[in-house]
Amino acid sequence: MTETAPALAETDSAAVAAALASLRPEEVAASRAILVREGLLGPDGHVSYFGLLEQDKRTLLAPGARPEPRRFRAMLVDFGTGASHDVVVCPAEDRLVSVVELDPADGQVPVVLAEFGLVEEIVHQDERWRAAMAKRGLTDLTTLRVNPLSAGAPATDEAGRRIQRCFTFVQKTPDDLGWAHPVDGVTVMVDVVTREVLDVIDYVDLPVPQEDGNFHLPEWVGKPERAGLKPIEITQPEGPSFTIDENGVLDWLGWRLQVSFDQREGLVFHNVSIADDGVQRPVLYRASIAEMMVPYGDPSPQRWFQNFFDCGEYLLGGFANSLELGCDCVGDITYLDATLADNAGNVRVIPQAICIHEEDAGILWKHFDNWNGSSDSRRNRRLVVSFFVTVGNYDYGFYWYFSLDGNIELEVKATGVVFTSAYPGPGYAYASELAPGLGAPYHQHLFSARLDTMIDGTVNAVDELEAALVPRGPANPTGTGITQTVTRLRTEKEAQRMADNAKNRVWLISNPERQNRLGGDVGYVLYPEGKPALLADEQSDIHQRATYSAKHLWVTAYEPSELYPAGDFVNMHPGGAGLPKWTAADRDVDGADIVLWHTFGLTHFPRIEDWPVMPVDSAGFTLKPHGFFGANPTLDIPETVGDHCAPGDGGHEHHGHEHHGHEGHGA
Repeated sequence: MTETAPALAETDSAAVAAALASLRPEEVAASRAILVREGLLGPDGHVSYFGLLEQDKRTLLAPGARPEPRRFRAMLVDFGTGASHDVVVCPAEDRLVSVVELDPADGQVPVVLAEFGLVEEIVHQDERWRAAMAKRGLTDLTTLRVNPLSAGAPATDEAGRRIQRCFTFVQKTPDDLGWAHPVDGVTVMVDVVTREVLDVIDYVDLPVPQEDGNFHLPEWVGKPERAGLKPIEITQPEGPSFTIDENGVLDWLGWRLQVSFDQREGLVFHNVSIADDGVQRPVLYRASIAEMMVPYGDPSPQRWFQNFFDCGEYLLGGFANSLELGCDCVGDITYLDATLADNAGNVRVIPQAICIHEEDAGILWKHFDNWNGSSDSRRNRRLVVSFFVTVGNYDYGFYWYFSLDGNIELEVKATGVVFTSAYPGPGYAYASELAPGLGAPYHQHLFSARLDTMIDGTVNAVDELEAALVPRGPANPTGTGITQTVTRLRTEKEAQRMADNAKNRVWLISNPERQNRLGGDVGYVLYPEGKPALLADEQSDIHQRATYSAKHLWVTAYEPSELYPAGDFVNMHPGGAGLPKWTAADRDVDGADIVLWHTFGLTHFPRIEDWPVMPVDSAGFTLKPHGFFGANPTLDIPETVGDHCAPGDGGHEHHGHEHHGHEGHGA
């Protein structure tokens, strides 16, 4: 039996896993019954968010402690009264734990699905909007799609209202891709509670692009499918190398991690650990994407507000796709369903929302030695846990990789359809032209990974490591000396950092209470990609609302209520919440229970090749062990023996082989 690291050895791992597991249908149903009984969920009420309110890890992981009854957080909005509530309910005790009515000045609960259809119905009845459309020769309402968008920071006369700002697109037929035909220059403001159009502003009359973009219709593509693609078959005749239990605890070749799912964050991992000489050593207590924001860089009057918080405003996890074998995932696949609550508070299940599989990852290590004549190599493989979402026009795949050598990587794959506009003309500074008269504003996709680290325990510290040239002198007479500088980040303000690839800047998370066999602190290094952070003026609305995205790294002292880097209620929040508010206290993070927040993402200047559907573009980060192990942890990986590379034959002889099919299965 595998042992557990001393820091957590006295906890009941099965009880902890049960306390942190994904939602159970009976818990959703029981919570809804309490909300209805207590008068919080009436005929006009909507459940915006429903999720597990996790117990403070300091009590949950305390030696000998037993988990408390599970509690759940619900964010509610009533379209009859306009009131919103932040509620905690405990179905095991059949009671409300707390109820807070929100002040609209502090933001709104996230957007609910009912608002999407409601807004189009309201706008279609407005004479001002109809007049703006008629001016452009658009009179067939059945072809006009109204696209409701989060409103951004509220204007002075919008304070306290729940608003959507709307654009219009032409969808010529039910099969047509409406994104090809934006009706640019007209913005509509809708109050979804009072169900009224507050204003219709016709800024500029730009021609509606006419060329279709129906990539999904074979007849539109206009050319035969590319010939010559031979099948690639991925088989595991003996099944996968991992197991997973009823609480989502997954074991794979030394790795152990708990997989769960949240309506706001999507995939959430708890208690990620890796085996080392028979001891299960913790690396992360909790990991997720806590926010994702897409700021658009066109400052024109009709677009200045266009910035979307896909987690905080739209609840990204709720838009998870049901995945399909051979399309979204290939090989021997284990799928997990996601249990959520719908806007009525009833149980909603997304079948096959999570994909788990193994994949070959190329060479792990290799060496041919000229002195002793030995030749050895090992192949790498990785465990992949992923999900895909569609939020409006964009589709995002989130792929977490766990490798044999202890590496953890996240790759976000962005695809789908770019957000379109009319193109004002040659030389326009804030958009690309994709097709005749069709533009796509420049924009960014900025993610915040929340990494609650637990490197061999909860006492961790962060050092900034940089490559440095040593000045010529007595210690470096030839001028060829290269060294690495180490700077301890001791407080929350010191730990607000930017990546710098020119200096090979990385961040080492270590445990000062645990040393490796050479006497150094055990640790993991966060390797950032170092792409641009938020490109917006510090005084801009979006900078105030998304301050988290202006730095690549933040480090905070652990506080269980601090979950979202832009604050709990991002929708129509004026700004200043989340990380800038928490870190104003400048708490000590040197040898403490800490959380890292890493901003990464894409800065997208759309290309012609991104239309009408965008090939995948990706961003992410890597965590690598650094002094965590005593040596290469993969020396025990057996030599690969297969049809194409037999021991001693140099791997050059081609052998015939048989294909073995093994279908994916559910869990």
